[in-house]
Amino acid sequence: MSELFKVSSNPHIRSRVATNGLMMAVIIALMPATGFGIYNFGPRALAVITVTIASTILTEYFFGLYKKKLTITDLSAVVTGLLLALNLPVNIPLWMAALGGVFAILVVKMLFGGLGQNFMNPALAARCFMLISFPTAMTAFECDAYTGATPLAALKAGEAVDVLDMVIGRTSGTIGETSVIAILTGACILILTGVIDLRIPGSYIVTFVLFAGIFGGHGFHPAYLAAQLSGGGLMLGAFFMATDYVTRPITIKGQYVYGILLGLLTGIFRIFGPGAEGVSYAIILGNLLVPLIEKYTKPTAFGYQKGGKRREK
Repeated sequence: MSELFKVSSNPHIRSRVATNGLMMAVIIALMPATGFGIYNFGPRALAVITVTIASTILTEYFFGLYKKKLTITDLSAVVTGLLLALNLPVNIPLWMAALGGVFAILVVKMLFGGLGQNFMNPALAARCFMLISFPTAMTAFECDAYTGATPLAALKAGEAVDVLDMVIGRTSGTIGETSVIAILTGACILILTGVIDLRIPGSYIVTFVLFAGIFGGHGFHPAYLAAQLSGGGLMLGAFFMATDYVTRPITIKGQYVYGILLGLLTGIFRIFGPGAEGVSYAIILGNLLVPLIEKYTKPTAFGYQKGGKRREK
């Protein structure tokens, strides 16, 4: 019998790229933002990054010992810890940073079956948990280098902001969100190596720009839109967290729908909500809607019509 008639169990398409290879590519791509965060905020930023990564690795290691299945070699815990750290203010107490790492791995990832089974991005879920549990510490962005509100908060209050400083990263904010140049450098690495494509980030950013231009009260003023894109971790979220393989849709149409949804949610939270940001909550809500998006964007199987009815010969 021909090999063409031998159908094995899924997955039917395999790749030579291992999980740890993909995670290493993400870690390398995050190095520009990480390095700039340490340069911008000093040794305290390095301490927060070290604590979060250590907490995620140790949590997954001890859970693996309990389950007699170690998975820390896939480097996903390192990526989660690093992303969480880049989404934290530099002056957050280290025990809170460690608690966030434990929550991300234990509650969001391992209790649901580990990598590939979590229904939302662990780093962002931990950040939202910390925003609810420790709102004062999570929104205290004053440090030795910068004082005052974040640029987005100032923009929402009607104050002027320096867009160039926001692009370069000479502003207050979380450790990894301030420099658009550093984030886009890492995003280019992911795109050029084929780890991600522009379906989700592109549709996310374009939708948000249209929403902000229509409802933001400033029209499509370039400086206003540039400030909105450069602040609040939008670029970090669009390229590094919305594109998470586990929590994004697998269908091509679904990825465009997902990106559009994130852009709309971010615009609603920023412009009509009480806060100035909203990226984290937008992506988390988008994660929860992924099964529904996939249900309605699933391609029709060969030999069938829409609705699951088999075509008549």
